[in-house]
Amino acid sequence: MAKTIISAALTGAVTPKSLTPHIPITPKEIADDAIRVWKEGAAIVHLHMRNDEGRGSLETARFKEAVDRIRDNTDLVLNLSTSGGGNVSDEKRFEHVVTLLPEIASYDVGTFNWLPGGIFANSPDFLRKCGRALIECGVKPEIEVFDGGMINAAMYFLEKEEGILQAPLHFQFVLGVHGMAKAQPQVLTQLHSMLPAGSTWSALGVGAGHLPILYTAIAMGGHVRVGLEDNVYYAKGQLATNSQLVARAARLIREFNNEPATPDEARAILGLKKR
Repeated sequence: MAKTIISAALTGAVTPKSLTPHIPITPKEIADDAIRVWKEGAAIVHLHMRNDEGRGSLETARFKEAVDRIRDNTDLVLNLSTSGGGNVSDEKRFEHVVTLLPEIASYDVGTFNWLPGGIFANSPDFLRKCGRALIECGVKPEIEVFDGGMINAAMYFLEKEEGILQAPLHFQFVLGVHGMAKAQPQVLTQLHSMLPAGSTWSALGVGAGHLPILYTAIAMGGHVRVGLEDNVYYAKGQLATNSQLVARAARLIREFNNEPATPDEARAILGLKKR
């Protein structure tokens, strides 16, 4: 029976409590939610941290508090974000990763306009520094793909510059961000067709694109990401919890005659060493 990895993106760097009371903000809230989604079938948790005002933070101490609690209570695969901390140095964006040594860290391989008003900057110099640091400490990059050009950018670093990325690559399709690739099944199938042989991949749809991409990724044999970072509703007008979103993903995977991967099965699929 095929195994499908569920990754839970618990909080992100932006969504406020005023939008949903279920968004975890403090390291303890984030860790407690991680324990809950693990019990529902998540194999990976994708972690951002927040500061005291609820904004994104890359402070190592905040990550450590959540990471220690998660490691003490689960065998989850940890995926730490390298974005969402405001205007900080390149090195600060991955300082917590090289200190805490998760199995995975996000690797945002392109710069773009995050509409309506933001610029998500990921310079070539940052990507070189981050890629080398992740290789040196044995952390697998999760290549975040917001449109097809980002696959080409990843292939450039894999093929043209030594020591930045190593095959096999793992991609996370992030579909439905305003101004980037739409969260539509035909878009996902096109992006999937561009991947290099031997790659692994997961997909998510933002907001209303959540369910179309969830169904399509499962049907295509890919892995999935769900959680309040990407979508705060379970159904129209009904706010979700992270646990509800993971439980639904697990149910749908079983209805496709697959099984949610355990954390150790996820490690085997992605070629990760347990920390």
